[in-house]
Amino acid sequence: MEEQKHLPLPHNPTKMAAFGHTFPFYAGPKPTFPMDTTLAVIITIFLTALVTFIIILPGIRGKMRLFWLLRVVTSLFIGAVILAVNFSSEWSVGLVSTNTSYKASSSQWISADVGLQIGLRGVNITLTGTPVQQLHETINYNEEFTWQLGENYAEEYARALEKGLPDPVLYLAEKFTPNSPCGLHGQYRLAGHYTSAILWVAFLCWLLANVMLSMPVLVYGGHMLLATGIFQLLGLLFFSMATSLTPPCPLRLGTATLPTHRGPAFWITLTTGLLCVLLGLAMGVAHRMHPHRLKVFFNHSVGENPGLEWNPEEGGLLSPSYQSTAESPEPQDIPLSEASSKACCEEEHPSVPDHAL
Repeated sequence: MEEQKHLPLPHNPTKMAAFGHTFPFYAGPKPTFPMDTTLAVIITIFLTALVTFIIILPGIRGKMRLFWLLRVVTSLFIGAVILAVNFSSEWSVGLVSTNTSYKASSSQWISADVGLQIGLRGVNITLTGTPVQQLHETINYNEEFTWQLGENYAEEYARALEKGLPDPVLYLAEKFTPNSPCGLHGQYRLAGHYTSAILWVAFLCWLLANVMLSMPVLVYGGHMLLATGIFQLLGLLFFSMATSLTPPCPLRLGTATLPTHRGPAFWITLTTGLLCVLLGLAMGVAHRMHPHRLKVFFNHSVGENPGLEWNPEEGGLLSPSYQSTAESPEPQDIPLSEASSKACCEEEHPSVPDHAL
């Protein structure tokens, strides 16, 4: 009996789309995580640190507990924002609902929401059908194109062409290629590199501020907190100036034009930068006017060690109370017993023996 050969089953693209897989011309699974994994890791780390501090909160006595919690929450918020916006793709965003062509080789149109998110390291393009199921397919794309160090945007765009991504995604990605007449690649790449570097400097200042505020050098910690806010504002200023070097390039998608504006990452960085500046200035004023209250707020109380005193000239250092010779009290004479004093006098002035001459 002749052996039966098993032929491969015919490919059914409709069935693939029904089970949430990708269409045959688009290789690779779609991302299912609801947010960027890098941002998720950053948020998880800072939330874990916050929960850890809250667990040990009952061990702090009195009103110091409230002051300590306020300091920890504010510091962790500032650090998390600086890191998160550095990796965020929402510095400039845009969203439009339009009717547009789906594939270059087809005359069929779809109704979809097209989104554009521009970050410091690249662009993220989304295409979501309204409804999602159209043309017997699941229209739900989320594509990222990066220009950070070590990445080649032109090569990523070439791979997108090989995949056969939908026409709206390729159209927006082509606007950010180095050879595009719009010039978006040059200005956003330049803005992203330098703004990211400035934000890393701000993060370093935040680390130094935490170290100094945990030590009795409060005024210098306030200075570093002020520097943290200033560098964040400088990063925003450079991003705004660099992205305004060329006139805006119209992004036409079917029957509509995609507008762009400042995204959440830009505004939350502005808010955090102003907060750091205000806190730094407030600490400087408090150091000049009410240094003891500033010490109490940071749990550096004078009463805990009577041998230490506040010295505002040294930035709030708890230094030993050394006194000069002029200010030191005069030494007091300690009376000695008669016997000891007599013996001492005899040693200094030995008596001469009475010899007859």
